Amino acid sequence: MQIHFIAIGGSAMHNLALALEHKGYFISGSDDVIFEPSKSRLAEKGLLPDSFGWFPEKIHEGLDAVILGMHAKPDNPELLRAQELGLTIYSYPEFLYEQSKHKTRVVIGGSHGKTSITSMILHVLNYHDIQVDYMVGAQLDGFERMVHLTEENDFIVLEGDEYLSSPIDRRPKFHLYRPNIALLSGIAWDHINVFPTFENYVEQFQIFVDSIVKGGSITYNDEDVEVKKVVEASENAIRKLPYTTPEYSVEDGQTLLETSEGPMPIEVFGKHNLSNLAGAKWICQNMGVDEDDFYEAIATFKGASKRLEKIAEGKSSVAYKDFAHSPSKVSATTRAVKEQYPNRKLIACLELHTYSSFNPEFLKEYQNALDAADEAVVFYLPESVAIKKLAPVSPEQISEAFKREDLRIFTKADAFHKYIFDQEYSNSILLLMSSGNYGGLDLKEVKSKIEI
Repeated sequence: MQIHFIAIGGSAMHNLALALEHKGYFISGSDDVIFEPSKSRLAEKGLLPDSFGWFPEKIHEGLDAVILGMHAKPDNPELLRAQELGLTIYSYPEFLYEQSKHKTRVVIGGSHGKTSITSMILHVLNYHDIQVDYMVGAQLDGFERMVHLTEENDFIVLEGDEYLSSPIDRRPKFHLYRPNIALLSGIAWDHINVFPTFENYVEQFQIFVDSIVKGGSITYNDEDVEVKKVVEASENAIRKLPYTTPEYSVEDGQTLLETSEGPMPIEVFGKHNLSNLAGAKWICQNMGVDEDDFYEAIATFKGASKRLEKIAEGKSSVAYKDFAHSPSKVSATTRAVKEQYPNRKLIACLELHTYSSFNPEFLKEYQNALDAADEAVVFYLPESVAIKKLAPVSPEQISEAFKREDLRIFTKADAFHKYIFDQEYSNSILLLMSSGNYGGLDLKEVKSKIEI
């Protein structure tokens, strides 16, 4: 098949392009800008466009399909040409469904935890050499790509994102997968630019549960009030399988999971990650992996890339980096690190970076999110707010939102970096949380400060 990608450089899009090239398809693509690591990975397989920009002449009747990425605009010249020629145009999730409609589709949904749960499932399956197709939103150890597609595998495991499918398809991605086996980890308002009210956001999860194939199943977090409400209210003819956080303890910075064979040391930590582990276990059991085999494999799981990732460790200090940016995840991550190291000073730094985090109404959701930290820091760039064409956000608004009198607030990158490098990290934990890059913070220098 000949497939053309409009906006091939995105994280998800370039991984799909690589997966199809690996499958033997002929791939072409365009984009107006491509960053690393997408650029190098595409170049290695000969898929990097010769020139950046949009070229309608790349669109011709010989194409079997066009895949449209979110980065493109509805008036993209290549898209207009494809529509003019009557070519088949897919969004990213539509194409994944097309590739998997004869497989058993396992879809992991939720406002938070979905990447970690999907990663845990794939780690366990890979450990036991069980071959499946997959799509996950992080690079995993032992996996060459974030997307893998075959003709022969019976299962496909999909991370079910609630964000929009494409510039011309405003449905959330996870509405299009029609799972046979589904999981719902949690519901906490996010993507305020697309779902302006909490009720509108919750509705997307109701539609997801109702989209599960009749006779299928939903494994759900029984401790999340909104999840429980949504699942129990659904009249879809599916099996409803609740899970809860398993028993665990923390001894000398080591988390021990209670199992039928006694306490088992594991690499991940924090109540939210133990909850994720419980969900992953039930999904793996639905896929034929028994409990003992799950535990054997999960003991070696170190976490998904950018999810509570240890970046440095010294004699009495550790630094972690986490993708956390939504209020619920910031709160869960901060509490998890403090629980793991109760006798060390926790310095928690959050960069506000997303559209939602600069909205005055949504900012209130961050109340008490950093309370578990001994020292709490918020960093944001007023220029980032301006670029998003939002009203200015003042440090006073940030302080009022977090409800913490000793909160340190930085609005200049150099001042924030100086604060980080001036700290004495003896008997301390540094936690950096953001979906951005902390104003260009040099993580190698952070590492040198910690590893003393």
